[in-house]
Formats: sequence, C-alpha cells, structure tokens
Amino acid sequence: MAMNDAAELSPAAQTFSKLDDAYFVVEKFLNLIAAITILLLMFVGTYQVFGRKLLNVPVPGYVDVVEMAMTTFAFLGLAYCQNLGGHIRMEIVIGRFKGRLLYTMEFIGTLVIMVIVAILIVYSWTHFERAWVNGDSTIDIEIILWPSKLAVPFAFSVLMVRLVLQAVGFYRLILDPEAKQIAVPHIETVDEQAQHEIDAGLAGEEEKVDLLGRDTKAEAD
Repeated sequence: MAMNDAAELSPAAQTFSKLDDAYFVVEKFLNLIAAITILLLMFVGTYQVFGRKLLNVPVPGYVDVVEMAMTTFAFLGLAYCQNLGGHIRMEIVIGRFKGRLLYTMEFIGTLVIMVIVAILIVYSWTHFERAWVNGDSTIDIEIILWPSKLAVPFAFSVLMVRLVLQAVGFYRLILDPEAKQIAVPHIETVDEQAQHEIDAGLAGEEEKVDLLGRDTKAEAD
C-alpha cells in the first residue's frame, strides 16, 4: 500500500494493513517453497526418464519421492492463492451484486469456507497423529510419512489465518463500502477481466510491431 493511502487510514486500519502485509510475506515464502519443490521435482523426473532409458540407473524410490513432494506443492500455496483470489470463482449470481450486498455475500462465503477448513484441519491432524504413532512409511524405500502428513494441517492452518483476515476485511467493507480495501482480493467483473486481456493483447501486438520496425530499420542501415 502506498504511503499516501496509508496516511488516510485510521490507526486501527493502518495496524490491520501492516498485519496483512506481514502475513503476505509468510504466504509468499511458503508459495516459493512450493514452486521450488515443483522445479526440483521436474529435474528429478527428467533424470528418471534419461537415467532409466540411457544409463539404466533410475532414481531409487521415485514414486515415493513424488508422493512426498506432492503434499508440499499442493498445499503450501493455498493461502497465497486465496489472498490473490486466484481460485476458480462461480460468479453467475454474485457477480451481479455491488457494494454492501456484494461484501455481505463475500463475508458469508468466507465464513462457510472457514468452517470447511476447520473440519479439514481436524481430520488431517488425525491422519498425522496416526502416521506418527504407527510409524507409517512409503512402500518402496520406506520414507517416513508423518512430515508429509503434518504439512497438510499446517497449510490449512495458514489458510485459516488468511480467511480470518479476509473475513475482517469484508466486515470492514460491510460497515463502510467506501473504505479502503484491506486483506481482501480485488474482485474483477467479467468486463474488467476481458478489458485486461484486451490490453495485454494490444501491448503484445505493439511490442511485435516495434520489434519489426527495428528489424526493418536495421536491414536498411
């Protein structure tokens, strides 16, 4: 948030904004870990193909490694995606709402998600405890499973904190629809999304034309 925008906020709103910004740093870090895991898994998968076909030296327990890695990149980025509103949204009805009514529906939807995530935290923690007590491991090279299963309730807990922040943010907007949006994703209408895609396409075409002009000029010289 810009300094001028922050100066216009009340002390409580400024504190809330700083809390949101600080938590976003945590979300970006976890999302970075998920992205790095995907990158490393791509390298391992590439080596698995060439190592098996050319060198006859496959990665030991490749399926087990993929099984463990899936938990990391599938769950650690949930809160980051929720913060940016990157998930799939069904807006046939809610997309027609504006102002206080829209924020009320978003607030109610956020509360519903919080209930679902709370249930998932409880049951995923139960699965972790079972793996911890029984010493579960993968079938091939017997990698201990409890760290992977612990990542699931941890990721859901991080997501729960983000949902709480969003619920507070939507509640602020219910009280004052003209207030500065904090801790809530920017909700674009279908027209806004289409306009952004058009602008991006036009920018790409202008860049192509500029490059063609430079090439033509270089040939002339």
